[in-house]
Amino acid sequence: MKASELLGKDTAALNKELTDLLKAQFSLRMQIATQQLNNTSQLKKVRRDIARVKTVLNQQKGATK
Repeated sequence: MKASELLGKDTAALNKELTDLLKAQFSLRMQIATQQLNNTSQLKKVRRDIARVKTVLNQQKGATK
């Protein structure tokens, strides 16, 4: 996911994306804890995507003030 893709979305879509990513992160953490996850780099990608979404949300929030 790229930041340019996120910039075109509205706040509601970004919040839904954020909740989906947080659920995915939780699922990956549980898979790591139970030693079911083979590709641990997925967790890093999800964390970075969460950071991107939060950054875009904060940018939009700052632009509306």
